[in-house]
Amino acid sequence: MKTPKFFWQTLLAVCLSLSSSAIFALDAGDWLIRGRAISIRPAASSEDIFSDKTGGTVANTELDVDDSWSLDIDFTYMLTKNWGAELLLDTSSKHDIVGKGSVLAPLGTIAETRVLPPALILQYHFSPDQKIRPYAGLGFNYTYFFDEKSTSSLDNAFNGGNTISNLKLDSSFGLVGQVGMDYDLGNNLFFNLDVKYMRIGTTATFSSQALGNVNTDVDINPWVFGIGIGKRF
Repeated sequence: MKTPKFFWQTLLAVCLSLSSSAIFALDAGDWLIRGRAISIRPAASSEDIFSDKTGGTVANTELDVDDSWSLDIDFTYMLTKNWGAELLLDTSSKHDIVGKGSVLAPLGTIAETRVLPPALILQYHFSPDQKIRPYAGLGFNYTYFFDEKSTSSLDNAFNGGNTISNLKLDSSFGLVGQVGMDYDLGNNLFFNLDVKYMRIGTTATFSSQALGNVNTDVDINPWVFGIGIGKRF
């Protein structure tokens, strides 16, 4: 996983242009709504898959999860001048599941899934009276996987060319950490940069002719880099 260069370049450009003059002060009861383009960069790892047909794990059958782009929107309610509660709602992102190890790596992309990871985060805003307003947060995310599909490479390798059955990724709960900043643009508008780290783990299962019922635990744990615009109400 590599940090997108544009993210740090944009952050540097904004920091160089900062002014210490206050535009408006955040206060209890304010609503902040942000829309962002996000780059989702999983730091994925998995165990070898377990097959009930062989009665054990199959060596060199780890999984990886590819990067993706999506959009998100969040709603932050300021509980006090410094403390806010953020509800994060992403549009779903699509991710390819890729084989690793000598058995699965030659198959390339073996499945795909869509993901919804809503989160609730408690934030602390460090400089609510300033033009630049950094914040940090900690909370929980619920990750829902849906529309899972196998690819022809997996179907051909383990199921005689027929579509793999019972392919499923379990939903999960996990911690999410966040740092970011809002830069005041005037007229209650602000520019936003945001970084999150999400703990996301799942159990992947499917059934096939060659391996019977299969399962493996996968840690996805993505970094999420966002850039966007917000408005205070």
